[in-house]
Formats: sequence, C-alpha cells, structure tokens
Amino acid sequence: MTKDHDSGYKLLFSHPEMVRDLLTGFVQGEWLNNADFSTLTRVNGSYVTQSDKLAQRHDDLVWKIRINDRWLYVYLLLEFQSSIDPLMALRMMVYVGLLYQDLAKRKEFAADGKLPPVLPIVLYNGAPRWTAPVLMEELVTRPPAGLESYVPRCRYLLLDEGQYGADDLNPLRNLVAALFRLETQRTLDDVRNVVDALIEWLKEEDQRSLRRSFVIWIKLLLRTKMPDADIDGINDLQEVRSMLSENIQSWFDEYKEKGRQVGFQEGRQEGRQEGRQEGRQEGRQEGRQEGRQEGEVRGLQKGEALALQRLLSKRFGALPSNITDQIATASVEQIEAWIDSAIDAHQLTDVFGSSGVRS
Repeated sequence: MTKDHDSGYKLLFSHPEMVRDLLTGFVQGEWLNNADFSTLTRVNGSYVTQSDKLAQRHDDLVWKIRINDRWLYVYLLLEFQSSIDPLMALRMMVYVGLLYQDLAKRKEFAADGKLPPVLPIVLYNGAPRWTAPVLMEELVTRPPAGLESYVPRCRYLLLDEGQYGADDLNPLRNLVAALFRLETQRTLDDVRNVVDALIEWLKEEDQRSLRRSFVIWIKLLLRTKMPDADIDGINDLQEVRSMLSENIQSWFDEYKEKGRQVGFQEGRQEGRQEGRQEGRQEGRQEGRQEGRQEGEVRGLQKGEALALQRLLSKRFGALPSNITDQIATASVEQIEAWIDSAIDAHQLTDVFGSSGVRS
C-alpha cells in the first residue's frame, strides 16, 4: 500500500460519520447501545516518545465518544500494509501507553479520578489473512511460576477487511462497508454499484467534505489499478460515476493489451532465440528457418499466456497450479477466449468452469 493511499484512508476516517459506521457496523458490545454518536470528537493524536528519538506520532486518529456519563477513547491505527506485523500487539501497547501519558499530562481523568477506557483498533487490508497475535501476553515467553501476573496485558481489536465476504458487506447501508467493498472489488459493476450507493447516501449539502474525501480515495485507488488513466479532473462522485461508465472498460482493454504486448515481446524474443539455437544445431538453412517460425508461434503463445495470467492474478489473486498448467499448454485461440471471459468474470470458475478450477 502506497503512502498516498494510506493518507487517503486517514482522510476518510477523519470524518465522524466514518468512525460512527465503523463502530456500529464492525464492533460489537452492549456499550454501543448507550453511545451518543453526536458527541464523537477527534482529539489530539500527537505524542512524543524517547524510544522514537522524540519523533511525534501526529498521524494517528484518536476519537472520544460519550458512553452514558463518561468518555471512551477510540484509538484507530490506520497503517494499511500488505505484510503482517508479528509485533503489532507490542506496538499497540506502546501507543495506548503514550495516549494515556498524554491524557494524564492534560489531566483528562474520569469522574472517579481514573484514566478513561481506550478501544484500540487496527484496520488491515493486506492480501494474506492476519495471523499475528492480538494479545500482548502471547508475545511473551512463559514466565517462571509465580511471575505470571506480571506479564503485561493489552489487547487490540483487529478488523481484517479480507475476512468480510460480499454477503457480509452488501446488505449494509454503511460507509465503511462501502469502503471495504471498493477495496476488494472484483468487477466493474462492483465499483459502479458502490459509487451509486455513495451518491445516494451522501447527497446532503453538509456531507460535501465527506463526498470529496471519498472522491480523493477512489482516485488513489484507480491510480493503483490504472496508472495511465487521466482522472485528475474528477472532483465529484457523479463525475466518478460518469467516468466509470464511459472509460473504465477501455482502461481494462488497454491494460490487457499492454500485458499482451509485453508478454508477446518477451515470448517472441525467447522463442526466436530457441528457434535459432535449434536451427543451428540442425546445421541446415531450412532447419534454421523452421526453427525461427516455430519460435514465433511459441513466442505468441507465451505472450498471450503471460497477459492472461497477469489479468487473472490482478483480479483473483494467486492462481492454482492446475490453472497455470492449462494456460501453459493451451492454444493461442483458447487463451484469447479466456482473456475475453476474464474481463467481466466474477470468479475463476466463470472463466474455466467448476471442473477446471481446483485448490
């Protein structure tokens, strides 16, 4: 995940509506029934720590909300990354400690003189499912008998985007669910449907800033998927919708054609080299000519196969070995047919059939 894309997430979650939908849609607990979401307030998220050489943590998002007669602090760690941090529980314990240190310095105690509760949340959108411990004590080796009670204890709430399927997200009239759907979209219709929903949900005048934040985030998303697309002039969700309808199919076609060209050139070069080597070994002119022609055919097949694999991997992730085996041995005509099917397919079985896809 690029730094700009990460900044796009932080921009979105600087809006109270996003934090509200995050809590109501993806966090459980009876305390939510007593939460006054009109009191959601963003607070200072800058801390100074000696261990970080006095570097400030100024990009964390910290919100507070009234629960009956007291405040709850929600600590959002928005460091979207493709890799899993095995020490995230330690990091969260440190960050929560810094938050408490700052609250104590500003004398923001509860009515009983104690520190307010904190809910630390980690949002993760990497491809592999999260496997790191969510409990700090799981990072500490088993202590000698009698020292168990001194092991530090801290838990964070993990929200792993990849664990939510379409059936979990589609029914929700929820801004964060829409964000997750955009992040994990598989087809052009998926993107358009989410944008249509956002246009309906964010049509009020006082939601202009949130609409703009979504536009910025969607543009960052599209740049990662279609780096050559001209989207700088898009400034509104309606313009995003029009742009998707008019241009995105051609962008997918352009992406496919670029993959073909790159793959064809690589394959043709390799095929020609193989053909020349075979021709020289034959030692005859006709052998060299035949070898070159055969190399051209193999180069075309390799180029189309590479384009198809890139397209499928981009849309569906890592491919099963039996799929790559099928592609490697298929004719150019068959690969062309698969490429056409893959553009609008919802899943691999739409391209290869249920019998052709195995885990």
